[in-house]
Amino acid sequence: MKVCVVGSGGREHAFAKTLSTEAEVVITPGSAGIEGSTPEPATAIDADLYVIGPEVPLVNGLADELRASGHYVFGPGSDGALLEASKAWMKDLVHAAGVPTAGYASFGENQIEEVAGFLLTLEPPYVVKTDGLAAGKGVLVTDDYEEAVSDARNKLSGVSFGDAGRRIVIEEGLVGPELSLFALCDGQQAVLIPTSAQDHKRLRDDDCGPNTGGMGCYSPMPGMSSADLDELMDLAVHPTVEELKKRGIDYRGVLFAGFMMTKDGPKLLEYNVRFGDPEAQVILPRFEGNLSETLLEVAKGNLTTQPIVSADAMVTVVLASEGYPTSPRTGDVIHGMDDAKTIEGVTVFCAGVDSNIQGELVTNGGRVLNVCGRAPTLGAAREIAYKAVDAISWPGMQHRTDIGASIETSINREGIK
Repeated sequence: MKVCVVGSGGREHAFAKTLSTEAEVVITPGSAGIEGSTPEPATAIDADLYVIGPEVPLVNGLADELRASGHYVFGPGSDGALLEASKAWMKDLVHAAGVPTAGYASFGENQIEEVAGFLLTLEPPYVVKTDGLAAGKGVLVTDDYEEAVSDARNKLSGVSFGDAGRRIVIEEGLVGPELSLFALCDGQQAVLIPTSAQDHKRLRDDDCGPNTGGMGCYSPMPGMSSADLDELMDLAVHPTVEELKKRGIDYRGVLFAGFMMTKDGPKLLEYNVRFGDPEAQVILPRFEGNLSETLLEVAKGNLTTQPIVSADAMVTVVLASEGYPTSPRTGDVIHGMDDAKTIEGVTVFCAGVDSNIQGELVTNGGRVLNVCGRAPTLGAAREIAYKAVDAISWPGMQHRTDIGASIETSINREGIK
């Protein structure tokens, strides 16, 4: 089988590396650090299966275009991609489906007074989200009312995120550990990928600093049984798929559900229409069985294979450029990556790299590398990952030192029914 992976980041590198053990893989546009990269667009590549990694091409209708040409595609059309393209649309859909979620209201331009009034009805923390895509950085969570109003004003005016922020969603703040769950959807049913993950969004240790696209992740979460995950599927994912079907949406791809495990039970935070980044890097390598055949079944609308994931643990640490997430510096030579790869249990995925005229890998984005450790336990996987991190360097390199260090083990399950 020939598989075309669309994208250029660490998630797509994880797809390409995992799929390459069983299929011929070409990745577009890829990068200097990813084998099989080509500048040819996906529409010019003849493949048996197309796997679209990032959300932007999904929202822009690449899956629709490829399917119209008779190809099999893992990834929803632009109608299903609205789950991520519009937070207001997503909230309205899950509300109609009866899925527990945070209280919310949406606002457009020239409604800042209404925003200020609605915020007064809420208790902190306040959550202000861009309605459109913002690369994981369009969410403010704050206890400061004035900061929330100011952030909403900047978003609605287009100052912060351009057109993506000219409509916003204000949500009640939820408190508790977060959990990421993934399901494969073939247009008719959703099938759980039997593991969980927890992302670390803040730039600095102890969840301080600005939100990012993700600074690290670990999987699985301790204390979450397969029965617990099945209950979350019943609570949110299955009703969501039924509501999509009611609306005539043939959703084929992955559904990434983010939950907050509150004292009142789990509540859905958001859906993404692609694998998380960096969650994919700690889940895809643990896939057992033939991943390409499973994804092809999804693309054909006839998923019969039950996904199986290794019981091993994985921890990934994101290495980022100086200035990330606002103005990352690029062009710095990356040292020590080959040494890191010699450590047993280590995999390094390239998220934002290029090569210079000397053929050396250099930084070419905010999040540059995903350094992963794999072992039978989370503690051992974390130790392996950070041993590899210590081998890598470039000027101004940023990373968190606490990925997976204070793992939540007392997940509250009251309300999972």
